[in-house]
Amino acid sequence: TSAPISVTVNALPATPIITASGPTTFCFGNSVDLTSSYVGGNTWSNAATTDAININAVGVYTIDVTQTDANGCASTSAPINVTVNALPATPIITASGPTTFCFGNSVDLTSSYVGGNAWSTTATTDIINISAVGLYTIDVTHTDVNGCSATSAPISVTVNALPATPIITASGPTTFCFGNSVDLTSSYVGGNTWS
Repeated sequence: TSAPISVTVNALPATPIITASGPTTFCFGNSVDLTSSYVGGNTWSNAATTDAININAVGVYTIDVTQTDANGCASTSAPINVTVNALPATPIITASGPTTFCFGNSVDLTSSYVGGNAWSTTATTDIINISAVGLYTIDVTHTDVNGCSATSAPISVTVNALPATPIITASGPTTFCFGNSVDLTSSYVGGNTWS
């Protein structure tokens, strides 16, 4: 009879569970922490070996974590899907003409995107018209189908008020015989052009 040999079959560790700190589909600029239910012994499918990992780069990820115990036995979690959507290209505002002008004129501002626009004036059309007296700093935010947004560089628009209407004062009667005259005086000193 031979000498006896011992055989030990170790159980696998319980399957690790991944917990997400927030939504797993989001726009670039945000992030999510994925945490293993085990402290220590973790190897993530992205090669990280910490207990938690942070996902923030644009892409579509299928992530799992493998727990290896003191006996060298391992079990792998169910995968978790993470989608980080890219932001849309920054919208560009085009002006139909000069952006500094006098009251009575106007300028159309057009977004480079058709649809999904929200102007800083609260308008949601693709084109807005500025005609009221004032100093404006206007931008437009475009939101894509994933709910991700990008905001344009601002554009400045200045609509100058008209000066007060000049008043003509006559030095005497405005109906008279040849040989006489009348002086007509503008209420403004300078900047006058008579008809």
